[in-house]
Amino acid sequence: MRVLVAMSGGVDSAVAAARMVAAGHDVTGVHLALSKNPQSFRSGARGCCSLEDSHDARRVADRLQIPFYVWDLSDRFKSDVVDDFVAEYAAGRTPNPCLRCNEKIKFAAVLERGIALGFDKVVTGHYARLEEGPDGVSLHRAADAAKDQSYVLGVLDQRQLSRSLFPLCDVPKSQVRAEARELGLGVAKKPDSHDICFIPDGDTAGYLSRALGEREGVLVDESGAELGRHSGFHQFTIGQRRGLRLGVPAADGQPRFVLDIEPVTNTVTVGPKEHLAVDGIRGIRPTWTQSFVPGPWRGMAQVRAHGDPMPATITATADEMVVELDRSATGIAPGQAVVVYDGDRVVGSATIDGTSRSPRLAQEG
Repeated sequence: MRVLVAMSGGVDSAVAAARMVAAGHDVTGVHLALSKNPQSFRSGARGCCSLEDSHDARRVADRLQIPFYVWDLSDRFKSDVVDDFVAEYAAGRTPNPCLRCNEKIKFAAVLERGIALGFDKVVTGHYARLEEGPDGVSLHRAADAAKDQSYVLGVLDQRQLSRSLFPLCDVPKSQVRAEARELGLGVAKKPDSHDICFIPDGDTAGYLSRALGEREGVLVDESGAELGRHSGFHQFTIGQRRGLRLGVPAADGQPRFVLDIEPVTNTVTVGPKEHLAVDGIRGIRPTWTQSFVPGPWRGMAQVRAHGDPMPATITATADEMVVELDRSATGIAPGQAVVVYDGDRVVGSATIDGTSRSPRLAQEG
């Protein structure tokens, strides 16, 4: 089989490539240049997609004796990931750029080009499992629950999954590093990447202020009383506690959290933690890993990459997914993804557009 391995420069994609070579496949490595100025991407212990990563990927390819190329996808990355990230925050939502990169870049742009060049499959170092069945290819959680990445792959459809391979589906991270050491790969001890690759200093609020500008607004409590001022609603996200700089302490002395963000009026509402609790999620633009599942059906819902799955009842139409949680959850923000599971199988996902509190929960709160 002729496979194209997306090599980020990290240990996971390096071992994924090595496993493909060991299995006897015709392997080619490709590194994605996602910035016109790769020095603007994070490097070192918290890096991803930097110039340093490109060099690391090339050294691994040389060690494995496979062809290696660098593809410039910077324009598409900017429009599909960076510009989308800024636009979502401008609308008062909290996006997940890594999920969008998987959807639009790694399993769309790369897959399209790879197929056009005659490759059978695209291989990545993601921790997730694929199974062939009568209904096609199904996506499942990885064997290593601590590293499972099925959540960020939940946006993929059947066409994309049928052309993908995840060789690390059955191994823990410790074994991946051990395999890299045995193969003499220089990335064996390289730390995992974190945070957002295109924000070099990790200051998301500062990045958004430069992109969107500063505009003074107010922080208010649930009655509308002003508690402080801020320089832009995009500096906040639902559930945030730190950095609120409130001028008026709470009457009960308890900390306050961001409950709501209103972009039009540039108003941020804060309140007690218990008022963050919701048990209803409305998602838009649902996607399905195999086929449309209208429901209602019982499953599990996850709203963060490493969040706990929550028992729920899921009902969907072509345009909407409604998730009713058995128990309340906090810190769920519009713009995030809700990914729904049947056991360990990913069924689909949707972009969170809003949340709600049932009458029972409202009474308790």
